[in-house]
Amino acid sequence: MTKKKLSLLSLALVMLLSVVLAGCGDKKENNASSGKEQNAVQNDGTIDASKLDPVALKLYLIGPNQKDLPKVQEEINKYVTEKINAKVDITMIDWGDYSQRMQVITSSGEDYDIAFTSSWAFDYLPNAAKGAFMPLNDLLDQYGKGIKEVLDPRFLEGTKVNGVNYGIPANKELAQQWVWRFNKKYVDKYNLDISNVTTLEDLEPLLKTIKENEPADITPLAVPKGFKPYLPVDFLLGDEIPIGMYLDSKDFKFTNLLETPELKANLNTMRNYYKAGYVREDVATLDGIDNMKTGKWLVDREIIQPYAELGWSRSAGYDIISRPMHTPVIYTSSAAGSMLAISSYSKNPERSMMFLNLLNTDTYLRNLIQYGIEDVHYKKLEDPYIEDLPAMQDSYAMPGFALGNMFLTYLHDGEPKDKWDAFEKFNSSAIVAPTFGFNFDTAPVKTEVASVTNVAKEFIPSLYTGSVDPDEYLPKAIQKFKDAGIDKVIAEAQKQFDAWKAEQK
Repeated sequence: MTKKKLSLLSLALVMLLSVVLAGCGDKKENNASSGKEQNAVQNDGTIDASKLDPVALKLYLIGPNQKDLPKVQEEINKYVTEKINAKVDITMIDWGDYSQRMQVITSSGEDYDIAFTSSWAFDYLPNAAKGAFMPLNDLLDQYGKGIKEVLDPRFLEGTKVNGVNYGIPANKELAQQWVWRFNKKYVDKYNLDISNVTTLEDLEPLLKTIKENEPADITPLAVPKGFKPYLPVDFLLGDEIPIGMYLDSKDFKFTNLLETPELKANLNTMRNYYKAGYVREDVATLDGIDNMKTGKWLVDREIIQPYAELGWSRSAGYDIISRPMHTPVIYTSSAAGSMLAISSYSKNPERSMMFLNLLNTDTYLRNLIQYGIEDVHYKKLEDPYIEDLPAMQDSYAMPGFALGNMFLTYLHDGEPKDKWDAFEKFNSSAIVAPTFGFNFDTAPVKTEVASVTNVAKEFIPSLYTGSVDPDEYLPKAIQKFKDAGIDKVIAEAQKQFDAWKAEQK
């Protein structure tokens, strides 16, 4: 679940969607609740499916297409027909294509019902603001009471746009925490002390040891061009754009981070690491790095969840350990990390909310859509554990975090039985960013945001990875960002934030 940030591509789509979707909300019909749906809700909140006409719901979900999806969908439909007299038609769209394909589908006016959206794919905020998604507050009250009972209320609070919910967040980790992730083989081999490693600077003696004692193909700090030094801020437009507010801010002001001493110190450190050969020479152009697959690395960085080390180690085939860079923080973007929204063009908004309610409250359905069919794709062990069968690996590997309430899902052998309790404790332990719940409308400065985004493409990868001298290139970058209008973007964000904050009192 590393896809937590507004990418440069996403920002470009924001600009396009601002035009494409303008007035979208005006075109849709007002899907008022029908009497049949209302009458089907019983006193205990369950649905009497016999009172409902049959409907088919069209879903778009993120992830690669699965060979056995039709087979699983058939089982889903048997169950959902019993529950709410509905069937589902699921289309998977691969990670890299999802945002663009959904842009086309939405702009065409197709009357699909439910789609995955987030702060990093088919971006939630601009689409909600432009009317692509249906307002859900009333639907939640009528047909989604189970969701409100099981979901940490901060998920719904943090994803409101002008007081309105347009998506249902997945119940999972609410906070975000970056860690330094270590290949335990080298930590043990050199008896490296990682107990006090927190900052970028703290890594230096460890990186030096690996560089001086291991072959040249072992990368001490295994990061690609997307690497960013950790700063204790909430980024306004994702960490590609250097605008943020300090987490401990007392004046609640957005800042040009390129002008801060903290970032300059980090850039100098990365420059020293680059010159020492601690990162790959071509790091500024590396889209990704295959360190997990090859095992030829000491440390990288990642966002963690409770017990993530077990999953990383199982996936890599060797032991991985980690050290946190900071305490967990709840951002607006982390609350919106995985959501399902109902389309403004949906002809079945009530039944769509009933289906979303099942995904968040019904253990059988939630596990069926994620793990497939029992004894076909998995075998049940002692509760709550399952064992994957070959058919799951080969034909039905769904992205579990994108399918609703994760706390209902079975565990795999080796996972701690208290895994989901640990998630709840993780969420409870987090601090809340001062901007939590604030959603910046970029429309008034869309030209400047586009220009700033282009400048970021030019300077950020080379600067942040140490590939160029910050003494020479940081002043150039600062001036280019100013020429592109970064000060105007900051001023507009500050105006909107101040108005939003005044309403919170």
